[in-house]
Amino acid sequence: MTIPVILASQSPSRRRLLVRAGIRPTVRTSGVDEPQVLSEAARQVGVRADALPVKEQVAILARAKAAAVRQVYKAVGRAEEEASGQQYLSRPLEDGYGSVRRQEDLKTVISTSAGMETVSHGPVLIGCDSLFEFDGQAQGKPHDPEVAQERLMAVSGKSGTLWTGHCVIDLASGRQVEAVSHAQVSFGAYTAEDIAAYVSTGEPLEVAGSFTIEGMGAAFIEGISGSPSAVMGLSLPLLRKLVSQLGIRWADLWNVNEEHEQLHELAAGSAQAPEENVHQPGDGWVNCACGHQHWGLNGAAGVLLARSDESTGCISEVLLQHRAEWSAEGGTWGVPGGAIADGENPIEGALRESYEEANIRPQDIDVVGTYVEDHGPWAYTTVFAREKSGRSVHPRMNDDESIELAWVPLDEVANKRLLGAFGRDWPAFYSRLRAFPAQAPTQS
Repeated sequence: MTIPVILASQSPSRRRLLVRAGIRPTVRTSGVDEPQVLSEAARQVGVRADALPVKEQVAILARAKAAAVRQVYKAVGRAEEEASGQQYLSRPLEDGYGSVRRQEDLKTVISTSAGMETVSHGPVLIGCDSLFEFDGQAQGKPHDPEVAQERLMAVSGKSGTLWTGHCVIDLASGRQVEAVSHAQVSFGAYTAEDIAAYVSTGEPLEVAGSFTIEGMGAAFIEGISGSPSAVMGLSLPLLRKLVSQLGIRWADLWNVNEEHEQLHELAAGSAQAPEENVHQPGDGWVNCACGHQHWGLNGAAGVLLARSDESTGCISEVLLQHRAEWSAEGGTWGVPGGAIADGENPIEGALRESYEEANIRPQDIDVVGTYVEDHGPWAYTTVFAREKSGRSVHPRMNDDESIELAWVPLDEVANKRLLGAFGRDWPAFYSRLRAFPAQAPTQS
């Protein structure tokens, strides 16, 4: 059985490395404030942050990134444990749209599913961080073209060391292993004009050391001593050893095959998604007996988040996403959601997608029910949730899949241009939301 992999990094290089090695990870950015993490670590040992050895800095940051994403998964787990309400199951191809075949206690559904899916390993969470050391100084991402130009001219004809910290956690067992890789990078001699042209491409601005070995920067690198993949921000040989220390076979992480990659390519081309859009495991189209293609090889899910009126405690608004024009049914309004990734159940997928698209954090909400539209080979799960008493969700577009996000009064939702399936289901959803009990006021 394939063990899912979670990459706690938004680095395209690391993601491409894993995909080429047969592993398409679920990408979860950590949101770690790197300077703050290093400052706190330095304070504990009584030194300045820049006095910490570079090898130690990357280890600290890799550990912090993995820990941050681990906490997110713990919050998702708590949201599932605290879930309440009912799950409504519809099989429209058999019973007609709008019909409900079964109603079950959601806690029973979740506990039954969890009991069936008990695993000894995984998902495997990988946290990494890289810094380039030159003349004893650590260099992260330059961000600014002038900084990149200055750094690259300084290393012309010289060598430096690329350090990468790795922290790997088996979320099933909680075991954690760490290690740091390093590779010596030797640069050729080049002119200021060469580097000005290179910097103008933008490629070196968001990578440690201001260079890449897998892109246009490769022409300026004369040699590497150490793991070539380590220079791209993740040492595959070292990662394989760390995974082995957790008792996991490297081959058990492989989830890339030709058929799925064709589906990913179809997904990218058909939706005309931005080139930098991250495709997660589970992205792709499913041909359905209803005559349509549906998004999500493992099904799809989203969060219908409700907000209560402060005076009555009754639900008064829902958070909706105005979908990007390039997406399926672009320009319509619906709930934040998307394809369920490999190894996720529908609630986990809905909570991940709703954070990516709308900044809905699992610790700020209560799951209060679900609605499953099951087409047989594909299903969509709408997760009903409401803000926790005393907590607020602050919508923010964390990716490029939205035009805008808005709290919409219940009685105004039907006036929007709604996503087809959501519009069809909205009258039943409206009635269900109206029937939820009033939320008790926050105790002061």
